[in-house]
Amino acid sequence: MLEPKHIQTLKEIVGEENVYSDKAHLIAYSYDATRTRFEPDAVVFPRHEEDVSRILVYCNHHGIVITPRGAGSGFTGGALPTAGGITLAMEKHMNKILEIDMENMVAVVQPGVVNMELQKAAEAVGLFYPPDPASEEYSTLGGNVSENAGGMRAAKYGITKDYVMALRAVRPNGDIIRAGKRTIKDVAGYNIAGVLIASEGTLAVTTEITLKLIPKPKFTKAYMGVFPSVDDAMNAVFKSLSAGANPVAMEFMDSLVVHALKEKLGIELPEDAGALLIGDVDGNVAEEVAFQLEILERSFRENGAQDFTIAHNAQERDTLWVARRNASPSITIFGSKKLNEDISVPRSMLPIALKKIYEIGDRYDFKVPCFGHAGDGNIHVNVMVDGSDAKQLELGEQAIEEIFEMVVELGGTLSGEHGIGTSKAPFMSIAFNPAELALFGAIKEAFDPNNILNPGKMGLPH
Repeated sequence: MLEPKHIQTLKEIVGEENVYSDKAHLIAYSYDATRTRFEPDAVVFPRHEEDVSRILVYCNHHGIVITPRGAGSGFTGGALPTAGGITLAMEKHMNKILEIDMENMVAVVQPGVVNMELQKAAEAVGLFYPPDPASEEYSTLGGNVSENAGGMRAAKYGITKDYVMALRAVRPNGDIIRAGKRTIKDVAGYNIAGVLIASEGTLAVTTEITLKLIPKPKFTKAYMGVFPSVDDAMNAVFKSLSAGANPVAMEFMDSLVVHALKEKLGIELPEDAGALLIGDVDGNVAEEVAFQLEILERSFRENGAQDFTIAHNAQERDTLWVARRNASPSITIFGSKKLNEDISVPRSMLPIALKKIYEIGDRYDFKVPCFGHAGDGNIHVNVMVDGSDAKQLELGEQAIEEIFEMVVELGGTLSGEHGIGTSKAPFMSIAFNPAELALFGAIKEAFDPNNILNPGKMGLPH
């Protein structure tokens, strides 16, 4: 527990109205999307960068643990205050779009800005911020940077790291650092921004982000391919891309997800669909969009597609996308708890990876519905178990470990976008050798020698 004197000093730094240690606030900031709960000792809302620096100086001196937090929408426990201390909540004050620079096509934002707010602000002036995590309506850009968030448009446009040009951040000793520049090219010094991206708040507290924007494409159309099997669909993914297709998104749903959507939500989908691929194509001229759709249809049909549908207006596009948006909530018909992992493999390995995932599920007698971002090799694997059965939970974790081992053998990784946090920390040794893990520890030591920032995450020391 924090001593009263620490609470009082924090109030003197940020104002009494920005420090809370009452039960309601502690509970409200005790969980994320993992539904695991760890209460902090206090919640602190910094008003600006100088507040962050002064808080870190004080906490570093007194050994008080700090957990930075955006919206708390993460799936791996990265924002959970597992060691108590204070939660440094950025959404109340540090939530402003500071600038949209039309001439250089960049946005400067504070970490508490919600992703969708920036998308709308950019689009209002004809620009485009592509990274679109499923949590885009509430996740913050600071959290997106901390987790290197992806999204459905990653197949064409990439992920958060591809748009971060520069960061301002505060180290645990209070030093304010700048990483990167507003320039397109910058090869002076180490790529510190690259180190901070995806560091899950373990190295420094981000206070300002400079993001690249691009021109907004003028035309967008959606498509859906219907396949008799997952294997056909997965082959169509990498073969259509290698044939020259460049879709904005290529989202996958297997037959279990299709069944769940029909049964639980009554969504109309093809009766005999073994798998679906749904996505968008875009461009600045209509002919470019039509050309992309032609490549996709030809390649899909060459790889066994039974049908190929194009949406010709916004309503038809929404109809195609409603199934994908509801994939996650629908699959609870297969079990009260889903062990949800976001593995990523080279796209050419998708047919093998999915085949082995289903084999592991069959061996443990678990349903494993899969969906996700097939266009960039990122699949959401859901091992469905009875959440009240301890034995099933244990076996489910064993199945997940086997899946991770298989994915790494195929040249893949533990997480495509959710990060490591606490839930995947036990599996880091599957993906990294002792020398690599030691290097991670050395980087942590260099930034945070007293280990006050988000300890115990990403397999780093507690």
